[in-house]
Amino acid sequence: MRECFVYVVLPGETSFVPAARFQWLPDQGGLPLGRLVYGRRYLERRDAVPLDPFELPLTRRIYETRTLGGVFGALRDAAPDHWGRRVIQRHVNAIDLPEIDYLLQSPDDRAGALGFELNAQPPAPKRVFNQTVDLAKLQTMADAILADEERAPGDPVAAQIEELLLMVTSMGGARPKVVVEADGALWIAKFNCAKDRWNNARVEHAMLRLAERCGLRVATSRIEPVGDRDVLLVRRFDRDASDAGYRRARMLSGLTLLRAGDSIHDRDRWSYPSLAEELRRLSGRPADDAQELFRRMAFNALISNSDDHPRNHAFIAFGQDWQLSPAYDLTPTSPPSVERRDLALACGDQGRRANAENLLSQSGRFLLSGEAAVKMLDEMEAQVRACWYEVARRAGVSERDCERIAGAFAYRGFRCT
Repeated sequence: MRECFVYVVLPGETSFVPAARFQWLPDQGGLPLGRLVYGRRYLERRDAVPLDPFELPLTRRIYETRTLGGVFGALRDAAPDHWGRRVIQRHVNAIDLPEIDYLLQSPDDRAGALGFELNAQPPAPKRVFNQTVDLAKLQTMADAILADEERAPGDPVAAQIEELLLMVTSMGGARPKVVVEADGALWIAKFNCAKDRWNNARVEHAMLRLAERCGLRVATSRIEPVGDRDVLLVRRFDRDASDAGYRRARMLSGLTLLRAGDSIHDRDRWSYPSLAEELRRLSGRPADDAQELFRRMAFNALISNSDDHPRNHAFIAFGQDWQLSPAYDLTPTSPPSVERRDLALACGDQGRRANAENLLSQSGRFLLSGEAAVKMLDEMEAQVRACWYEVARRAGVSERDCERIAGAFAYRGFRCT
């Protein structure tokens, strides 16, 4: 059996307090078993908040799960995804680690407001962050990790850079990224990769600007040139600067709200309409957030974003009320088919098909009338068709890259049934 303490930064605060104890037992009846119990003192606090208001409400019971490798969804959301796991595996020189080790090996500046330690005393919040001047070194190390290059034994520079990378192993996604501090805020720096088909940093920056024109609430972003490369900086929406440090928002992913896993076996539970109904239970402004989610579903279809998986939808709470986070990770793809394209989540009666009829088929579950949904979709389609090229060029996307991504926008089959 392995165990650790779970800490949380409470609303309005900047330091961790102990909240719960988590136990992880491998191979209990063929599956790992996770147990969580809140601390007595934490439950007695008037400002205590649940780690997950649905799955882990504030009670004295012992919660158990055999799903997700024995890790509760709210804890899994604070664990690293593909890129973070890769950095940790390199750092500890191991490929296959128990899930609890990924929680413990990640730094405290993970997404959301949770922390994990072996000791009952919570860690002090981190005050020193990477700066934008470090980006060139970090890009070099990210390239080395992507290429699986070995660092030279005893190389202090490489070791120092790897420690900088470990400051953000808990951020999700497959692309290399770190957290940097600039202009009194924290930003996620997302690097380009040598094998990218186009300049992903500038294209993603352009998609955020295009989404904004289509009425979506989006994360703030900017481009930082590093030598002959570009780095995309996306401002963290789960952090808020104060004189005492950075306040942290609690965060749950769409994957956790859907009570689903990452594997293909869970994909039948990945659904925009179902997610809309779950967020209506959670959100402090259910109608606004449900309609915002409809816009995001439609926008992903209009730019052929097939990477719209449930971990790319987040819900945050700086106080008591939860809300849908600003949109992020909006990237076009250019599939070979011009007649049919699919999203990662089901959209309506036709499953994952990314066409207008399917998007509109269950609009009522997003608290939209049929007429309002049609009007919204028509306006967004017109905006994407008319503006994507202008927005991309203004964002610095090259003419050649515009040609490469042109087939992604409002594709021919979008209006086919």
